[in-house]
Amino acid sequence: MNDITAMLLHITLGTLLMTILAVTGGFILQGIDRKLAALMQARIGPPLIQPYWDFKKLLCKENIVPEHAIPWLFNAAPLVAFATAVTVMLYIPIAGFKPLLSGYGDLILVMYLLAIPALAMVAGGFASGSPYASLGAQREMVMMIAYELPLGAAIISFAWKLAEAGVDHPFALQSIIENPIWGMVGPFGAMGACMLLLAMVMVTPGELSKVPFDAPEAKSELADGLLVEYSGRNLAMYYLTLGTKMVVMASLIIAMFVPYNISPLFNLSAQNGTGLHIAANIIDIIFFMIKVLLVMFISMTLIRTAMARFRINQIMTMYWKYGGIMTLLGLILIMLDARL
Repeated sequence: MNDITAMLLHITLGTLLMTILAVTGGFILQGIDRKLAALMQARIGPPLIQPYWDFKKLLCKENIVPEHAIPWLFNAAPLVAFATAVTVMLYIPIAGFKPLLSGYGDLILVMYLLAIPALAMVAGGFASGSPYASLGAQREMVMMIAYELPLGAAIISFAWKLAEAGVDHPFALQSIIENPIWGMVGPFGAMGACMLLLAMVMVTPGELSKVPFDAPEAKSELADGLLVEYSGRNLAMYYLTLGTKMVVMASLIIAMFVPYNISPLFNLSAQNGTGLHIAANIIDIIFFMIKVLLVMFISMTLIRTAMARFRINQIMTMYWKYGGIMTLLGLILIMLDARL
């Protein structure tokens, strides 16, 4: 087997494994999110495996294409959204493991790849021919423009700090993992990094169209908006995309702000025995899952339970005014910290 064939086989098997992990993790996160939200509202809530049963039920239902829709675009949009969400997972380090794909500009690529599922939903909404879906698509485009500012500013802040510190490939996520931001900044830089973290927590529910940033769907206003005409396997694919993006956003925040492993505390990562290496990997994976759950609870469950839906103009104000100023101030503090 030559090197090219081995590489292709490695990427293929790795992609299949990451797809399984993303889908499984998405189901688990959605189930825990719904259960925690219910408990916070003094309800019993659905069982943890309810997302799996919802997905299974959708696969059994008829896939209806509206009469006035553009069929090929209407059907292709969910597939593109899910495939892109899985692709992002290939660039993010998980529990200390190097990403399957990596390069010089991972963060820039990830930022653009994150926009594709939303663009696919916009295309599918316009292709459905429904006025509710079209209005939802317009809102989704406006919201994308809004949260790209704090997201891009946070990424630029990290890359600038790594470049200023002389780190090779400052836009590579592996470089960020190996050089945590907290170890490179002083007091002012730490305050700036906290602002960037808060901005990323704000961006996450917008990326996922979760309350209070669910204006594109707005069940009480637009009857699910973008997804109003979707059913059957097409809606199931969007369901998978949402779960996968939950894993992606939580993993991205962890990679940028808390990329630490816990196995060194048990003196396992430095050992040479295979069994000890496996034990270290297991401990790090469990610790990574705990971090994912904490990020999900803070950035999704807690926010959507505590707040009501924002109007689209309020979303623009939240991201452009507060999120944008917060990230720019964070960048200024990090730059000032480097000069002191």
